Amino acid sequence: MSRIHKITLYCNITAFVAVMLFSCGNPDAVVRELASDDTLSGVMADSVVFFRSDSGVVQLKLTAPRLMRLEKGEENGEMEFPLGFHAVFYDKHHHPASEISADYGRNAGDMIEAVGNVVVVNYGNDERMESDKLFWYQDTKMMYTRSKVRIVTPDKEIEGDSLVAKEDFSEYSIYNGRAILDVEEEEL
Repeated sequence: MSRIHKITLYCNITAFVAVMLFSCGNPDAVVRELASDDTLSGVMADSVVFFRSDSGVVQLKLTAPRLMRLEKGEENGEMEFPLGFHAVFYDKHHHPASEISADYGRNAGDMIEAVGNVVVVNYGNDERMESDKLFWYQDTKMMYTRSKVRIVTPDKEIEGDSLVAKEDFSEYSIYNGRAILDVEEEEL
């Protein structure tokens, strides 16, 4: 290799190294800024599994194919389950006590709104509730709906215009209800 080629190659390598060293700022600061709450307007996650526990005992397991979290000001933000969700509530012996599922869900603060094919099942008394919309308040552990509701048990079917229930569906009140009951004839 000629002397001119060696000098040119050396100058090019030196210039390249100098540009690389002096053009890089502080990448840690840039990464921190990009990841800060002020710059992230939302987060999306697939195949989500969420647990709620008290004193190490699991009370709730919520699964969803997709979770979208939208930040709104200084609040905690809003979580959306655009592809639906399924939540299972456990008793103190860690056995499933009830479950709720829907085609769409939205969590704003302590309230979850369930929309489309909402189904609540209570395993203890073999009851199933169906509705188009349900509001579930996690702090009071209560569920409400002003939509038509249908409850099916082994011996009756109840329909109504609205409902108030505990989140585990162990107690509920149905309004403007109509029922179909299985009645056995008494022997005369």
